[in-house]
Amino acid sequence: MTDVTGAPADVLHTLFHSDQGGHEQVVLCQDRASGLKAVIAIHSTALGPALGGTRFYPYASEAEAVTDALNLARGMSYKNAMAGLDHGGGKAVIIGDPTQLKSEELLLAYGRFVASLGGRYVTACDVGTYVADMDTVARECHWTTGRSPENGGAGDSSVLTAFGVYQGMRASAQHLWGDPTLRDRTVGVAGVGKVGHHLVEHLLTEGARVVVTDVREDVVRGITERHPSVAAVADTDALIRVAGLDVYAPCALGGALNDETVPVLTAKVVCGAANNQLAHPGVEKDLADRGILYAPDYVVNAGGVIQVADELHGFDFERCRVKAAKIYDTTLAIFARAKEDGIPPAAAADRIAEQRMAEARVRH
Repeated sequence: MTDVTGAPADVLHTLFHSDQGGHEQVVLCQDRASGLKAVIAIHSTALGPALGGTRFYPYASEAEAVTDALNLARGMSYKNAMAGLDHGGGKAVIIGDPTQLKSEELLLAYGRFVASLGGRYVTACDVGTYVADMDTVARECHWTTGRSPENGGAGDSSVLTAFGVYQGMRASAQHLWGDPTLRDRTVGVAGVGKVGHHLVEHLLTEGARVVVTDVREDVVRGITERHPSVAAVADTDALIRVAGLDVYAPCALGGALNDETVPVLTAKVVCGAANNQLAHPGVEKDLADRGILYAPDYVVNAGGVIQVADELHGFDFERCRVKAAKIYDTTLAIFARAKEDGIPPAAAADRIAEQRMAEARVRH
């Protein structure tokens, strides 16, 4: 069913009427010459200009792309609030297979659309986009981060994203086992690409046992050849069932925690880099009911956004690293609030983030 504009009615209902909506602005962008079809979603500018990456992905439908942009933008509002940044939440998605569609012409057209928002939305990298892409986008748009050092940027943000997830794991270990070390703990990492392979390095340095999986066999092989102690399993379905797993780290696409995976998950902690890990509302309670500690994804994976936000002020890696290290304290504070309020950690994080955004709106 569609509305009078031809847009799927369920998308408009999500935007205007559901708890998952409440967005300030959604922009549909098209440049037929280059094949660009994009959605830019701005959830909130209460704390400052919306900041979030650009995902380039072959969605099954335009409606699916819009829904993803809405969900991701909302998540960025909460992530930026919990990271203590003076930024609201936004996200963009470009519809299509980046290996087939991505071109200089398309990225420049996309940059013009972002620029047309006049600074209400600041973009960066996400799945399917890279530093070189942001350099191209920046030729048309001042409000672009995640650029290369040669072009005044901070470069790859996955280093600090992984560092932040590692800090979240340490906080989870402290809360659950009374000791922040991951030495001799078994950690399963699903997705060892941009962020996951850096996380593996942190874990191995500390003496953890690591099990990995990824849809790309060559990526897994690269890890196991470099680190023979790392075990590999066929897929995520096998990983979540590994006997003796202490920590599960979803580091690929979202929706990893759902009605099928949570009942069979052997880990006591879930702490990973993927966005939107909870497939639907209620999964956080299912995890709590099974005694599984969930470190909210948008809290622990905020290292990357801390880095790209800093780029707007003249990038300093050490300053960012200090901020990202605070993810440890933030995660512990969320667990404490969850215990105090008798709610799951995901709900506690939401409450803290919503409080910060509400206070900002009052000040305005």
